[in-house]
Amino acid sequence: MSAAHTREAPLRVEALTVAFGRDVVQRDLRFTVARGSIFAIMGGSGCGKSTVLKALMGLLRPAKGAVLIEGENYWQATDARRADIGRRFGVLFQSGALWSSMTVAENVALPLQMLSALHPDEIRTLVELKLALVGLSAEGGKMPSELSGGMRKRAAMARALALDPDMLFFDEPSAGLDPVTSARLDDLILELREGLGATIVIVSHELPSLLAICDDGVFLDAESRTAIAHGAPRVLRDSCEVPVVRAFMARAQIAAASGERNADAHC
Repeated sequence: MSAAHTREAPLRVEALTVAFGRDVVQRDLRFTVARGSIFAIMGGSGCGKSTVLKALMGLLRPAKGAVLIEGENYWQATDARRADIGRRFGVLFQSGALWSSMTVAENVALPLQMLSALHPDEIRTLVELKLALVGLSAEGGKMPSELSGGMRKRAAMARALALDPDMLFFDEPSAGLDPVTSARLDDLILELREGLGATIVIVSHELPSLLAICDDGVFLDAESRTAIAHGAPRVLRDSCEVPVVRAFMARAQIAAASGERNADAHC
């Protein structure tokens, strides 16, 4: 990578609009993701968080604007160049999206088999390493259906790490998990950031997780269909004056307090 590229932000969004035909989901988005940060795309259900994420990671062409990967306009690049850039991405889909007919180890090995020239023995060694990173060393021979929800998320995370990406995209990583499992997954994401130095973009409406791990973020509004606040989730919680954001954060605090009371009641 050139010295010029290393000075560029790993991800910058300029005047981005995502839409399905004439139906605009979000418009005129502008934000920068700092290298090595964990960046939150926040907002209530139905505001278009996952749709925006798809535009960032190359699954949905924007209606307008630019997605710049270390200064390079992803959507103006050739198909071959976009494929090269995409190999630097790791993706955790909301459902995990593991192949149900393949073992956990086979799921993790698949990107290496498709996109590398490594020998099968080298792939096996790397798969063992990735599973160890997420605490699933003993689960490689199991089918996804044999795993708990949290373990499936970790298996999907191991697959996202298979090609040693420098940018990770996580879509609702805590969705459907109980508070204890969600907190463990948060800890794992922090460990991966510290250990790998990856830049991470997370879509979520789970404020307890975002407050615990995110350095910066953007808040998307469903009504105005644009970003109405920027900043770390903790800063937005404590000082944002936008009524919609304040209401969202207040609901999250009430839910978190209720969860703590329920946990205490069952101790």
